[in-house]
Amino acid sequence: MSGYAWLGAAIATEIVSTSLLKLSEGFSRPLPSAGAIALVGLSFYCLSQAQKTIPMGIGYALWSGVGILAITAIGWIGFRQKLDFPAVAGITLILAGVLIIRLFSRAEA
Repeated sequence: MSGYAWLGAAIATEIVSTSLLKLSEGFSRPLPSAGAIALVGLSFYCLSQAQKTIPMGIGYALWSGVGILAITAIGWIGFRQKLDFPAVAGITLILAGVLIIRLFSRAEA
C-alpha cells in the first residue's frame, strides 16, 4: 500500500474515532468508547505506516488538517453544532494550508 493510501486510512479511522468520542458521552457509553479507543490506535498505526514514505511534518499536517475539516463538517451537519465567523475563518485557513501542501509541496521522505 502506498504512503498516501496509508494516510487516507489514518485520516478515515481518525474521523470515525473522533465521531465516536462524541457519541461516547465522556466514555460513559461502552460501545462508542471501545470503538473510539480501538480506532484511534488503528489510526496511529496507519499514520506510522504512511510516515515510511511521507515526511513526518507533511503527513501529520495532512492527517490533522483533513481530520479537522471533516470533523467540523460532521459536527455541523450531523450534530447541529454552530460555527461563528472566527471558526469559519480559521477552518478556511486550515483548508488553504492543506491545499497548499498537497498541491505544491515537493518534500520527500
